Amino acid sequence: MQQKFFLYARKSTDVEDKQVLSIEAQLTELRAFASQEQIEIIEELIEKQSAKIPGRPVFNTMLERIEAGEASGILAWHPDRLARNSVDGGKIVYLLDCGQLTALKFPTFWFENTSQGKFMLSIAFGQSKYYIDALAENTKRGLRQKVRRGEFPGPAPVGYLNDVRNKTIIVDKRRASIVKQAFVLYAQNSSRLADIADFLAKHSIKTSGGLPLKKDQIKKMLANPFYYGHFRYGGEVHEGKHQPVVSKKLFDQVQIVLAQRGRPQKAKKQPQIFCGLLSCGSCGMAVTGEYKVKRQKNGNVHEYTYYRCTKKHKTLKCLEPCIRQEQLDQQIGSLLQTVSLPQDWVVTLNEMLSKDESQAVQSCAVFVQGARAKVQSLQSKLQRLLDSYLDQDIEREVYVAKKAQLMSERKSLEEQIVRLEQKQTGWIEPMRNWIAEAAGLCLVAENSDLLAKKAASQRIFGSDLRLTNRRARLPAAVRGKSPLEKQWTAVAAARAQIKQIEKSLVLVGGEGLEPSSLIGNGF
Repeated sequence: MQQKFFLYARKSTDVEDKQVLSIEAQLTELRAFASQEQIEIIEELIEKQSAKIPGRPVFNTMLERIEAGEASGILAWHPDRLARNSVDGGKIVYLLDCGQLTALKFPTFWFENTSQGKFMLSIAFGQSKYYIDALAENTKRGLRQKVRRGEFPGPAPVGYLNDVRNKTIIVDKRRASIVKQAFVLYAQNSSRLADIADFLAKHSIKTSGGLPLKKDQIKKMLANPFYYGHFRYGGEVHEGKHQPVVSKKLFDQVQIVLAQRGRPQKAKKQPQIFCGLLSCGSCGMAVTGEYKVKRQKNGNVHEYTYYRCTKKHKTLKCLEPCIRQEQLDQQIGSLLQTVSLPQDWVVTLNEMLSKDESQAVQSCAVFVQGARAKVQSLQSKLQRLLDSYLDQDIEREVYVAKKAQLMSERKSLEEQIVRLEQKQTGWIEPMRNWIAEAAGLCLVAENSDLLAKKAASQRIFGSDLRLTNRRARLPAAVRGKSPLEKQWTAVAAARAQIKQIEKSLVLVGGEGLEPSSLIGNGF
């Protein structure tokens, strides 16, 4: 009785099988071989899946049908089409031992169901597995070499493109500027992840399905060091050769915002403008706002907004009265006036600023020299850290964490050096912007834009405003420290002396306005 065979053809989508005959070519060759050898084929089975791990459904079903007696032979192009792992190869040999599988036919490989034939078949399966293992090792070695050269061994993130010809990652000129704008928007701490997704979607940066990116995708993008010139691989941060899209400074600002929003709290309903700006001066609880509607007998309706303590203190009974929004608006405007710059001060400060601008080159040169020394020191530390790791003096976890920290510090210094070399008067523009902002506080205090007043108050006073006896005020200085930032404190102190001295200016050193340290100054 003639044996029945399954014709099995497999084509993997993995890289190792790119040179293997396609499914159509296999079928053509196998059909011709079956006709030549007079092999009875009861069914052709086709599978498109890698054989390097067990679990191929078509292959497993074929073996089950052989165990059930539907056929007793398999026709395939080569043994590596049947198995590239020890489990599937062992199943084939076991079925041959049991007699349920009696014949294997290959146009490219000789096999007889004898001890010698099974031995040679096992060697062929072993060679197939060795090929897979060696290919994986060679691939990993190539990826590690790319990492050493500063090349990211993976798909380019949004804003970049994979250059197939040169096998590098280049900037996507159309999308890179949009990604940078997304970083800027989120760094301002006024946009949610969903807002960034909508912003990108408006500029045609979407998922493959045409939908806005999900929040976790946006978060992953904003936390990816690839955008400032580094990249993560193998649990470590490496320095890349690709062109950065954002500065390290902007990236760090985004990380601060992400950390602040890392544990989102349940949003509290605060419909009033000044909510979140003040706290109660008696018990320290938050100040909330509420609408009040007064209906008169003649039909007139009056709407008011009041601000009062939430009175949520567990042990202290708060007796602070409420205050109308109109009164609070006037008081906040008065507080902003105390830190605004009069026009004659603005003129004098700008003259001093112009004078200092010509002297800033020397100061910047000193900083650049010191920064370069720090960069060199960090480079030495990185080398010593690597030597300690290679000598097995420290654990891998310690090495990875410390390496990321030192590389981050070095990148920040290198960016500061480049920024100041390109514009050695880097502090001039922030100082000029601050003068303009302080001068514009007069208009903010006098106009009726409540949101602008709240935003200015938060920038200057933070959360230090207290509401006591229907008065918004700053608390007394604690241990000699003012609740204001130092530049605003100087303005308030100078304005307080206007009537005591003939000419009052914001006090600065006799040398001018240039900060004593280019890093960490208040502007």
